[in-house]
Amino acid sequence: MTEPILPPLKPLPIKDRISVVYVERGNLDVLDGAFVVVDKTGVRTHIPIGGVACLMLEPGARVSHSAVVLAARVGCLLVWIGEAGVRMYAAGQPGGARADRLLYQAKLALDDTSRLKVVRKMYAIRFQEEPPERRSVDQLRGIEGVRVRKMYELLARQHGVEWQRRNYDHSEWGSGDVPNRCLSSATACLYGICEAAILAAGYAPAIGFIHTGKPQSFVYDVADIFKFETVVPVAFRIAARQPRNPEREVRLACRDAFRQSKLLQRIIPTIEQVLAAGGLEVPKAHEEAVVPAIPNKEGLGDPGQRV
Repeated sequence: MTEPILPPLKPLPIKDRISVVYVERGNLDVLDGAFVVVDKTGVRTHIPIGGVACLMLEPGARVSHSAVVLAARVGCLLVWIGEAGVRMYAAGQPGGARADRLLYQAKLALDDTSRLKVVRKMYAIRFQEEPPERRSVDQLRGIEGVRVRKMYELLARQHGVEWQRRNYDHSEWGSGDVPNRCLSSATACLYGICEAAILAAGYAPAIGFIHTGKPQSFVYDVADIFKFETVVPVAFRIAARQPRNPEREVRLACRDAFRQSKLLQRIIPTIEQVLAAGGLEVPKAHEEAVVPAIPNKEGLGDPGQRV
């Protein structure tokens, strides 16, 4: 009996994917060739894993070996998070980083002049103006902190939200007020898709320029560029309504905001833009570099058209 002839696998570009999907309770597995979540009653829910950029796993989720393998092959990032997204514990790397991109990123971060240029570019894109001249990275970080606090106050006032300051307890989620809980849930969504994009492009989440010393330093750098045009207004808008389940409403609203702003199309080009500001030449891939898990072969016709 001959094997059926199937078309070769071709991963979707990250810009064409769903941004995030959350799984709170259930077993993730591959059954009958499909990526599914099985609940305690045995009901299967299919997840189109190849069309998802980031799968957020909350407490109560268990993942089989075959599910992790399939997610890695199609380039979907698995992220283990705390209840309601308050913490990000670990992430499974989709497909592997590229050595040439890692070396390029590290070289920029280790060179003081190049690092300052990258930070200045991040500042210029984020605030739509050039930063003050003759300022160090630490000084720019301080200026940024002042502006961020003022922006929180302004957005809270616009949406009629009572705002004290950004404050929450990692160990006791319910202790935070509604605006802070909404902001934490919203930024968790943004961090997830930014990390997925960073890894998809072959860079390292830990090698940051403004933020340093943390496993997701570069994730925070990239997310901060988009934060106040996407998730922060969403968080304050939801907080103003005082909903019964603010975390769920924030996630749904963030998903819609990501789609409307076409955020996934913009993250990787923005990363390339800010790193190029460092003024160093991008190294060529080594001849022994590992190819992607699913090679994206060039062919005739438009993407998605089989010829």
